[in-house]
Amino acid sequence: MPLQGKKSRTILGLACLGAILVSLLTLWPGNAAEFPDITKRGYLIVAVKDNIRPLGFRDATGKLQGLEIDLARRLAQELLGDSQKVELLPVTNQKRLAAVIDGQVDLAIARITATPVRSRLVSFSLPYYIDGTALVAKVPSPLYPDFVLDRIAVLNRSSTIAVVRYRLPKAKLIGVNSYQEALNILETGGATAFAGDTSVIAGWVQEHPEYNLLPLELSSRPLAAAMPKGKQYRELRQQVNRIISQARAEGWLLERARYWGLPLNVEF
Repeated sequence: MPLQGKKSRTILGLACLGAILVSLLTLWPGNAAEFPDITKRGYLIVAVKDNIRPLGFRDATGKLQGLEIDLARRLAQELLGDSQKVELLPVTNQKRLAAVIDGQVDLAIARITATPVRSRLVSFSLPYYIDGTALVAKVPSPLYPDFVLDRIAVLNRSSTIAVVRYRLPKAKLIGVNSYQEALNILETGGATAFAGDTSVIAGWVQEHPEYNLLPLELSSRPLAAAMPKGKQYRELRQQVNRIISQARAEGWLLERARYWGLPLNVEF
């Protein structure tokens, strides 16, 4: 084989090895703070959502509000003695787990569904809310007797599609690219209902009270706080689970969920 060919293959091999190492480093936990470091620092850093009512959103004054914001502040109160000792860092869906893995935050409470695949990258707390797939429609009442589920709008490339196909196999599915597009198609009669995440649809109904959540929960899945993996973060995980368990036992999580208008078809 010509020397030049061998050299090219060697360079290509090194490039591939470099890409693999970069990929591994991307997935490897960064400099996340351990629990003693957090207490010494004096405040929590929590990744949250700022655009998902009623879990995490900004009110008219720009202040972060919602069930997940309440939980972040309760953690700060229990761990550091002051509910204000928390830095809330808004993140996109794509960066929720990365913020934890890279050590940018101590934990993420950002509408993250606990799944086996994600559990390979981060550790999950006990659930603080049971989310799922629900239906919304423009009807006078959730129990409107003449309502027919024949055309259901769903977000393209979402996991909701498989759920609706399984639970409502006779319904025609109409793909949309956004919640706004779903609203438009409902308003024009192109669909009779829209299927999406219960927590998100609950906020949508609050903004559009002429719509109602239908009393049909198509699926359920736990929302949990994401924390770094590794033995050095065990104390943080234990503390967070203790607080969530206590909040559930006291009924605090249930009261907060009701306060924010979240459906509770599945008790937790």
